[in-house]
Amino acid sequence: MIPSVLPTYNRADLTFVKGEGVWMTEADGRRFLDLGAGIAVNVLGHANPTLVSALTEQAQALWHVSNLYNIPQQQTLADALVAQSFADTVFFTNSGTEACELAVKMARKYWFDKGHPEKVDILGFEGSFHGRSSAGIAAAGGEKLTKGFGPLLPGFSHLTWGDIAAVNDAITDTTAAVIVEPVQGEGGIRPMEDDDLRELRHICEEAGVLLILDEVQCGVGRTGKLFAHEWAGITPDIMMVAKGIGGGFPLGAVLATQDAASGMTAGTHGSTYGGNPLACAVGNAVMNTVATPEFLSDVMRKSGLFRQKLEGLVASHPDVFEEVRGTGLMLGLKCKALNMDVVNAGYDAQVVTVPAADNVVRLLPPLNITDDEITQAVERLEQAAIQVAAQKD
Repeated sequence: MIPSVLPTYNRADLTFVKGEGVWMTEADGRRFLDLGAGIAVNVLGHANPTLVSALTEQAQALWHVSNLYNIPQQQTLADALVAQSFADTVFFTNSGTEACELAVKMARKYWFDKGHPEKVDILGFEGSFHGRSSAGIAAAGGEKLTKGFGPLLPGFSHLTWGDIAAVNDAITDTTAAVIVEPVQGEGGIRPMEDDDLRELRHICEEAGVLLILDEVQCGVGRTGKLFAHEWAGITPDIMMVAKGIGGGFPLGAVLATQDAASGMTAGTHGSTYGGNPLACAVGNAVMNTVATPEFLSDVMRKSGLFRQKLEGLVASHPDVFEEVRGTGLMLGLKCKALNMDVVNAGYDAQVVTVPAADNVVRLLPPLNITDDEITQAVERLEQAAIQVAAQKD
C-alpha cells in the first residue's frame, strides 16, 4: 500500500524535531551536527534569532497579498540584490526549479522579441542539476533525471563538463543561451575553473548568445563571495538563485540585466506566492547579514580551516577518501568507499552530510559555523571513516 507521503525519497530513519545553529535534535534526544544545512539552504543555521525575529514581525503584520499589488519587502530585497550584483532587475520565485523555468523563458523571449524566433536552443553541461521541472531536467539531461519522463522539452543539448572549447563548435544560428553552474553541487562539487568561466563569457559575447548562471546552490555567500561567478570577475546575463537567499524559508529569484529581461513585459510571467511579504522579510534579513565584507571574509577564513582539517582526514584514511573538492563552505569528499556508506556511518557518529554524484559526500554547513564546531565536525567524520574502514575489513 502506498504511503500517504509520495515515496519519491529514500529517507533516512531520522526525525529531527528541533534545531539551533548547526545542531539538530532527533526525536529520541540525540544531537546531530548539521553539515547539510537542508542542502545548502540554512545559511545562518537553524532558528537563527535574526531570521526568527524578521519572520515573526512580518507574520504579525501581513502574510500574503499576491503580486497584483506593491510589496514593500519585495522592493527592498530587489533593490539590495541589484545593488550587490550585476543585475538591473529581479523576479522572485519560491524555488530554484521555478527560477530555472523563468530563466529559460526569459532567454527564449529575448530572442523572439529581437526578431529571431528561431533562437531557442540552450547548451548545458553533463552532470548538471537545474531542478526537476520539465525545463530543469531537459536542461540537465542526465538519465537519472529524465528516464521515464519523455518526451522531453526540446531545444536542449549537453556538452562534456569542462570542455569549453566544444562550446564554440556547438553554438549555431538557433542557439539562445548557455546555462552552467559555476560549481556543480548535485554533480559532485565540481567547480568550473575561473579561466574556463572567463572563456565561456567571452565565447557567449563573441557569438551573441546569453549566459545563464545557475547559482541556486553555490550562491548567497556559499563560496566566500556573494555569488560564485565573482571569483572569475565576470557577469552573466541571467542568474538563478534560491536556497540560501531565504535562509530556510522558500524563496528564489531570477536576476537579469535590463537587456536580457527586455522581453518579459506585463503578462509574460507570474507567480502567486513568489516574493510574498513573509519570504522577502526573511530574505532581507539574510542579505543584511551575509552580503557584508566581514561575513564573507570569515566564510573564507573558516573554509581554509575546514579544508586543512579535511585534508588531514583524507590523508589519515586513504582507503576511505580520495580527495577534498570545492571552494568556500561548499566542499566535498571524493570517496573510495561508497559515499552512502560514509553518509550512513556519519549518522551513527551524529553528523549529517549529503551525498552527490561521482561518489562524493557534500559538506554544506551553515555559513556561521564556528571554529570549534568545524573541529567537532571533522572528529565525527573521522569516527565515520573508522567505521567504514572496519566494515570493509
